[in-house]
Amino acid sequence: MTIDTVDPTSLRYDSAALEDRCAPRIKLRIPAMLRQSGNTGFAVVVTDLSIAGFQCEALTGMHPGTRCWLALPGLSPIESQLIWNNGRAVGCAFANLMNQAVMDSIIRRFVLV
Repeated sequence: MTIDTVDPTSLRYDSAALEDRCAPRIKLRIPAMLRQSGNTGFAVVVTDLSIAGFQCEALTGMHPGTRCWLALPGLSPIESQLIWNNGRAVGCAFANLMNQAVMDSIIRRFVLV
């Protein structure tokens, strides 16, 4: 297969995030705040994190495509987009990949043993 025959939609980040996962996912439990654009934030527990996104326990009516910000302890809010919502948890993709050094620091502080 050459680059000429690759379907450009297969290279989109949102497709990759749903299929291959572009980064290792780490199981943990971090109390955080999630805020939908234009609204006040609410408490969540992040249960899965990678440099590309996160999953958190959240009872919310937010729909896929919603822009939101995740505030982890000690960090500035991180812009993300909601990818899925199953009624008890949501999965979001970060607008920009998290710096690996920041990810390593979070893992040292919060990873489940």
